Amino acid sequence: MLFVHYPKCTTCQKAGKWLTAQGFCFESRHIKEASPTLEELTDWYRRSGLPLKRFFNTSGLVYKEMGLKDKLPSLSEEEQLALLASDGMLVKRPILIDGDTVLVGFKEAEWTEKLCK
Repeated sequence: MLFVHYPKCTTCQKAGKWLTAQGFCFESRHIKEASPTLEELTDWYRRSGLPLKRFFNTSGLVYKEMGLKDKLPSLSEEEQLALLASDGMLVKRPILIDGDTVLVGFKEAEWTEKLCK
């Protein structure tokens, strides 16, 4: 189980505490120090079944500074993935990868449903 997060993010902190409280063992990875690669993001996106837009940190400063709200719709999937891989701070977090399960953002009910079967 890989937990990709930004330590200063309160949602990531909640998710990490939740994982620990549930007794999960996981590898922790700082998203800014070890940004996801293009290959990883492509793989996670395909396995997640989620729309690619869900992988963007739409409330982040970098997203807003780059004006991506208006630019994303005109970019191809490949261009969007390359953009995500260019800066870990563009990526929505936390991301939890466990086999074929890829969870983006922390919603306790969703994580409970997917992980606590």
